[in-house]
Amino acid sequence: MAAPEQVSANKCCGGYNRRYKHSSSVLGCDMTFTIYFPPGVDPASSSPPGSKVPVIWYLSGLTCTDENVIQKAGAQKALSQHGIAFIAPDTSPRGLNVEGESDSWDFGVGAGFYINATDDKWKLWRMYDYITKVSNVPVSVSIHIMLHGV
Repeated sequence: MAAPEQVSANKCCGGYNRRYKHSSSVLGCDMTFTIYFPPGVDPASSSPPGSKVPVIWYLSGLTCTDENVIQKAGAQKALSQHGIAFIAPDTSPRGLNVEGESDSWDFGVGAGFYINATDDKWKLWRMYDYITKVSNVPVSVSIHIMLHGV
């Protein structure tokens, strides 16, 4: 995976919400993810190189994107207090133009199934591989996973 490109940054609770875009060879499209960096570990600041913090991967459910939890949950205050980073990837590939991908709110784009599809039509829906085998995120990690509506 190529280095992610930062597309936005917002200061919050002493840390930063940073949204990234990258080209995913696993999914065959551009993907986004957002990371909350608590104070002292932001890669764009003077943080010591190699600073390690615990990380929570938040896997959103149906109809969500990487931005839902970052904008609505208000977790950043507690994450800052405990020195925890928070990664929210998008829920599915977008823009692949597979017939029927947007026909239903609970299947296809935005569906939030973190599995690899077995039907050839959906062959690029490989979210399990995307989440578990691709980890070029700009933070040193010990990993914890949280699921919502999955």
